[in-house]
Amino acid sequence: MGVWQKLTFLLLLLLLLVGLRQPPWPATVAVALRWFLGDPTCFVLLGLALLAKPWISSWMPHWLSLVAAGVTLTLLPPQLPPGLRWLHKDVAYMFKILSYALKTRQLLNKQPPETFVDALERQARARPDHAALVCTGSGAPSITNSQLNARACQAAWALKAKLKEDTSQQAKGIAALLVLPSKNITALSVFLGLAKLGCPVAWINPHGRGKPLLHSVLSSGASVLIVDPDLRESLEEVLPKLLAENISCFYLDHSSPTPGVEALGAALDAAPSDPVPASFRAQITWRSPALFIYTSGTTGLPKPAILSHERVVQMSKMLSFCEATADDVVYVVLPLYHTIGLVLGVLGCLELGATCVLAPKFSASRFWADCRQHGVTVIQYVGEVLRYLCNVPEQPEDKIHPVRLAMGNGLREDVWKIFQQRFGPIRIWEFYGSTEGNSGLMNYVGRCGAVGKTNCFLRMLSPFELVQFDVETAEPIRDKQGFCIPVRSGEAGLLLTKVLKNQPFLGYRGPKEQTKRKLVTDVRRIGDLYYNTGDVLSLDSEGFFYFQDRLGDTFRWKGENVSTREVEGVLSSLDFLQEVNVYGVPVPGCEGKVGMAAVKLTPGQNFDGQKLYQHVHSQLPGYAAPHFIRIQDSLEVTGTFKLVKIQLVREGFDVGVIVDPLYILDHKTQTFRRLMPDMYKAVCEGTWKL
Repeated sequence: MGVWQKLTFLLLLLLLLVGLRQPPWPATVAVALRWFLGDPTCFVLLGLALLAKPWISSWMPHWLSLVAAGVTLTLLPPQLPPGLRWLHKDVAYMFKILSYALKTRQLLNKQPPETFVDALERQARARPDHAALVCTGSGAPSITNSQLNARACQAAWALKAKLKEDTSQQAKGIAALLVLPSKNITALSVFLGLAKLGCPVAWINPHGRGKPLLHSVLSSGASVLIVDPDLRESLEEVLPKLLAENISCFYLDHSSPTPGVEALGAALDAAPSDPVPASFRAQITWRSPALFIYTSGTTGLPKPAILSHERVVQMSKMLSFCEATADDVVYVVLPLYHTIGLVLGVLGCLELGATCVLAPKFSASRFWADCRQHGVTVIQYVGEVLRYLCNVPEQPEDKIHPVRLAMGNGLREDVWKIFQQRFGPIRIWEFYGSTEGNSGLMNYVGRCGAVGKTNCFLRMLSPFELVQFDVETAEPIRDKQGFCIPVRSGEAGLLLTKVLKNQPFLGYRGPKEQTKRKLVTDVRRIGDLYYNTGDVLSLDSEGFFYFQDRLGDTFRWKGENVSTREVEGVLSSLDFLQEVNVYGVPVPGCEGKVGMAAVKLTPGQNFDGQKLYQHVHSQLPGYAAPHFIRIQDSLEVTGTFKLVKIQLVREGFDVGVIVDPLYILDHKTQTFRRLMPDMYKAVCEGTWKL
């Protein structure tokens, strides 16, 4: 008899006892004793109760109740069903979610809705001298709540005239920022000033140049571009085309060396710091765009994802949701053109009233020194950040710091354990989501390695499906009726999240085809609509999600799906490999792609082909073993510390193109040996068997 059949039988038994006017509590107590104390303790207590019956007979229930308790003990499993183990935390989490949702809806139902601009003004009134932003480094600036609000007001008054003068009716009210981290405080003042005017802002990656930069500006629909003067060369490369599109360009400086570009510094200094009336943003609603944050562009040109005011307010409350307080100091090392750095970090601190410490860039060697110097209590991470910290040589003061909380996504299970062992019992809030996604997950239980958890209540509010998928087409597999096929518990599947009225998918600014490509219809029934996350996850019997891979990163070899993340985890455990990036490369005459890994050696260590072979042979199935190894001085990552694979895939294992040392898996000699031109030719001709 299955667990749910036994539970049904128990319920019917209890109803029978009630119908016979017998007390149901003995059977209920028996269930609790069996599940929470285990079999031996439970039966000892039951035996003692029977022995004591002569002395407590007046308290004992009717014999039928005792029989019911005995039958219950026999039929029930010795442990709670997996889905009920975390019932108390599931219920608490749901109450918390609903409470935050109601508070957010109250803010957004105001006219105009209360946004992050109102949070800034509220903090300026309540705690004017409290530090809002602090930059790291010697002589770096800091700014209080009242100073930040005053500068934002100056920016609003200065830019109001510029927007009115230079903005066309078709693209009115959109601006773009192209600023290096060294100008973070100035850029944030301008951003908040534009928000006071109800103007959406696109934050553009300052490291892009040429075609990607031009595409980013044009796709945002901005008619005003505000540029860091240190990015003069990048701007001048694309300036003629920007001017041809009637885009007005300004330097965040007091002078301009570039014809056609105006300096904004004098206007900002001369503008008054008078309060900006809320009527200036009266036209916005909670579904209006507040921000445009770009996708990483690892698989093509960046796309501007739309973040509505509703989404920004929801995300900015995550610090509070993760139990941070106004007395915390939050350390942000992520760029402001990324959602976690700007929305969860800076705007989250404004919402909470906490101090935000901004680092111009992530430095593993300076990280803990900055935390100690500025009294940091909360840190944010993404991708490989925490692993980089674990790779730094151990120091005696590793556990001497005030950090108590870490929040972010992309933390591997092995790094999670090492991080807490080395740096102390820091509470980790791991979550899953994407900038453009319509829902997310949170590991509110703290299960090591899980990216989130669900439960029956949450699934009703935020429906999802994990379905079978085709690696080659990157599309869900459908059954004979045309519906998607769910995976079984523990199996890897493509995550689809249902699009609902209260859980919309806003997509990207620009051609609607880009947004439509991310949607899937007829998933479980005709006419339903889901957002395709493009991520492969698994869900265990207790409701925990585990990230497996990006659909574009997973590849197929020998009829099996290979998870690059799984292989990276196995290779990373070798002491002589510090960083690993796994991907699939095509081989002439072979179906699918064969595994290849670009690696960075640990300083002072040499590549050991035999040790790598033995490790791969013992830890991975044959189809998942990488056949080629490329040794690099450093691995390329995006601004959000995601490994870049696209260029590596293009170059493949061609010894005529790649100058880095290349190695090939050799089963005969049981090692990875140096790949030579004749061996490369043999692989391409099919005479070297993979």
